[in-house]
Amino acid sequence: LLRTGLRPLVLEAGAHAAGSWPAYYDSLALFSPARYSALPGMGFDGDPDRYPHRDEVAAYLRRYASRLDAEIRTGTRVTTVRAEGGAFTVELADGTVLPAPAVIAASGSFGNPRLPVLPGQDDFPGEILHAAAYREPSPYAGKRVAVVGAGNSAVQIAHDLADVAEVTLATRAPIRFVGQRPLGKDLHFWFAVTGFDRLPARRAGSPPGAPVLDDGRYRCALASGRIGRRQMFTGFGADQIIWADGTREHADAVIFATGYRPHLPYLRALGILDAAGRPRQRGGVSLTHPGLGFLGLEWQRTPASNTLRGVGRDAAHLARQLARHLKARRGTRVRAGARSR
Repeated sequence: LLRTGLRPLVLEAGAHAAGSWPAYYDSLALFSPARYSALPGMGFDGDPDRYPHRDEVAAYLRRYASRLDAEIRTGTRVTTVRAEGGAFTVELADGTVLPAPAVIAASGSFGNPRLPVLPGQDDFPGEILHAAAYREPSPYAGKRVAVVGAGNSAVQIAHDLADVAEVTLATRAPIRFVGQRPLGKDLHFWFAVTGFDRLPARRAGSPPGAPVLDDGRYRCALASGRIGRRQMFTGFGADQIIWADGTREHADAVIFATGYRPHLPYLRALGILDAAGRPRQRGGVSLTHPGLGFLGLEWQRTPASNTLRGVGRDAAHLARQLARHLKARRGTRVRAGARSR
C-alpha cells in the first residue's frame, strides 16, 4: 500500500504485531526453510536452510513491523465494519469509530478453530480441546490421548506427545506423506523451480487437504507403533471413545486438529459471509463491496496464499486493486463536483 502511495493504518488486536504466532504450540516449526519463508524485503537471520521455530517467527514479524513506515496500533480490536456511502466505518472495542475509504481483512483464521461435535461429547469427563489450545506435552504424561486429523498439525502434535503419552491418530482416510527433501532439496525448492506456489487457486467450496511433509520421523513413528492410527471414532461413551468398528477404548483427552475457518466476525454486519463464515471474494477482492479486500485466506489466489512465503504476492495484487479503486472513486467525486458547479 505504501508503494502505491496510500497510507495504511494497521489495527492489531494482540499486544504485538506478530499475529497468532506467539500462541501456537511450543514445538511448532515452519515446514518451509527460512530462505522460502520471508516476507518481501527482509529475510530471516541465520542459516537460510533451517526451519525457524515458532518464537523465531514471532520475533521476525515484530522486527518486520518495526521497520515499516506505517502506523500500527496494537491492542486494538475491531468489532464491526459497516458500509456507508461507498466507504466504510470501523468500530473498535473501546467505542472509537474510524472512517475508512477501504478496508483489508487480514485477521487469518486462528481465532476461529473448527471443533466438530460428536454424539456423547458433552458428557465425556476427559479433556476435549482444539489444537489451537494445545501448548506442550507434559500435562498428558501417562495418559491415553486421541489426536483427530491427518494434516501436518495433527501428526506433529501426536509426535510431540508420543514421548510421554499413549497416542492414537484418528483419521477418516490414510495419512498422505510427502518427502520433505526429494532428491536432496527441500520440497519448497521444487515449488519455486516449478512455479507450483504461483499456480492459480482452483475454485472450490473448501480448500483441499494438504499432505504431511515428512523427513522420515513421522512415518517411522507410525510404522513402529510409537503412534497408533485408527479410523475416526464415531462418538463418546462415559470415559471412552467409540471406534468405527464399535469397539470402545478409554481416553483421557481428545485433541482435534481439524483446521480453522476465516475469523471475520467483524464483517457480519455487511452480510457477505456464507454459512461457513467464508467471504464472497475473488482473488482477495470482495464481490459485493468495492474497496473491501482480504488477505491470508486459504487458496485465496494460489496454494501458498495463507503462508509467509506466498502472502506477499497476494498483498501486492490486492494493493494494486485497491489503489485503482480509490483513484477511480476520487475521479468520480471530482467529476461530480464539476457538474454540480
